[in-house]
Amino acid sequence: MKVRLSEIFTSVEGEGILYGTKTLFVRLAGCPFTCFYCDTPESLPLDSGTEYSIEEAAGLIDDSLQDHTYKVNFTGGDPLMQHEAVALLAGHVHAHARGVLTYLESSCFDAERFAHVLPHIDVAKVEFKTSDSEFVDAGHHDRMTGQALLCLERAVSARKTTYVKIVVSSRTAVQEILDLASAIRDVLQRGRKSSGRQEDGRDGAMSGFVIQPAYGRDEPPLGLLLSMYDAVRPIHPDVRVVPQLHKLIGAP
Repeated sequence: MKVRLSEIFTSVEGEGILYGTKTLFVRLAGCPFTCFYCDTPESLPLDSGTEYSIEEAAGLIDDSLQDHTYKVNFTGGDPLMQHEAVALLAGHVHAHARGVLTYLESSCFDAERFAHVLPHIDVAKVEFKTSDSEFVDAGHHDRMTGQALLCLERAVSARKTTYVKIVVSSRTAVQEILDLASAIRDVLQRGRKSSGRQEDGRDGAMSGFVIQPAYGRDEPPLGLLLSMYDAVRPIHPDVRVVPQLHKLIGAP
């Protein structure tokens, strides 16, 4: 089996619930989607990056891991485009890098591919795309949201450390964020029941709900971010507004 990688590098995690942690980023090539805020367009073509055998890629990970690295982040592109390779490489990290977490950063567009990778992942970020993101055309947006909800349910049922991220812009409707928050609540309730967790009225099985402002284009004003926060907070108490902090320090 081969895998196409755009780059491997160590930096500070700037997004999500684990921001600030020293991270080895394994950026896989290939993504079929068209989010307007994408900050890695060079990794989108399916034939971009460099092709390696799984053994060569595993060796690159081993050689690149620095002391005190907290996690290995499989990102992209979208790593689910090469889900079989991700599963093998994440399994390699578990076997050879004791104490280093594996982390999947994906739009979660395919629940079956996600399920294949999930046993080898410690932390799953499930990203939901808003209708203004230009992710896909309007005719396919609901189906993609449904796939992300299935991925969330599977991660919660598997008791993985799981969080939700939604990138928002000045064009994002508060009602759409509220509707997503409500759908996510329903999935979490089912996930708690299937995993045997006790109902406690909170997100028990989810570690965070991140609203991430778009950067560089159509950036949302503070008032809009606060309105989104207020809409989500009664449903998901762990909601946070977290910008891309790595950009503030000039990190990749």
